[in-house]
Amino acid sequence: MSKQFAVIGNPIEHSRSPELHHAFAEKTGIDLNYAKRLAPLDGFETSVTEFFAENGVGMNVTVPFKEQAFALCGALTERAKIAKAVNTLWMENGVLHGDNTDGQGLVDAIKALNWNLEHSAVLIIGAGGATRGVIYPLVQAGVKKIVIANRTLARAEQLIADLKDAVPEAELSAIALNELNGQFDLVINATSASLNGDALELPETLIFNHAYEMAYGKPSNFLDQAKARNIPTSEGFGMLVGQAIEAFSILNGVRPDLKDFL
Repeated sequence: MSKQFAVIGNPIEHSRSPELHHAFAEKTGIDLNYAKRLAPLDGFETSVTEFFAENGVGMNVTVPFKEQAFALCGALTERAKIAKAVNTLWMENGVLHGDNTDGQGLVDAIKALNWNLEHSAVLIIGAGGATRGVIYPLVQAGVKKIVIANRTLARAEQLIADLKDAVPEAELSAIALNELNGQFDLVINATSASLNGDALELPETLIFNHAYEMAYGKPSNFLDQAKARNIPTSEGFGMLVGQAIEAFSILNGVRPDLKDFL
């Protein structure tokens, strides 16, 4: 019988996880079934418990349940502890384990573009959960300086206070969104500004060599501004595939090659 996997969220119809995991399985010769699982907003824990009671092997978690998944776990990886959110769940010796593969997915996507992260300076726009989840993997990949820009400066400063002990080898700082400036190897947009049509202004005083938009498949005025400067850009499809590959390799013990799926 096929091994059973699922992605859980609310809403869930839009999820591309089943399509990706089935493609990885076909490539690696693994027999699995991967389903979409809609959980009621107040029924996440019940749904997870039922899934594993029915011999489910592993689950991926999408919005809005990543923080709840983190709270449910009896064992967490270092990067999940730092992210305070979990997108990959599995049961081992009766203990629910959790990991967060989002940040590694971003790192792998950037490496697949052949953009250098070693000794680099990175500006991340936004100070929400998406940013929290990628700091540690970026530093592990060799980033030496990270500046977090946010509309509410205090939120970016709080995030840095939370994370600085986890990444002592990197220099972290915060800046207000309306004071953007400086020189960076890479700028990452981790806000929903490009999604709800809010104009994100990148001033001339902000110099950068690459631009990565975490969202994908939607118009992005962040990327438009980078393209107008003839700067190499990418939207977040690679990150989506990268985090799925990282989750697949945790749950199945074999790693497909990201470049085969971009």
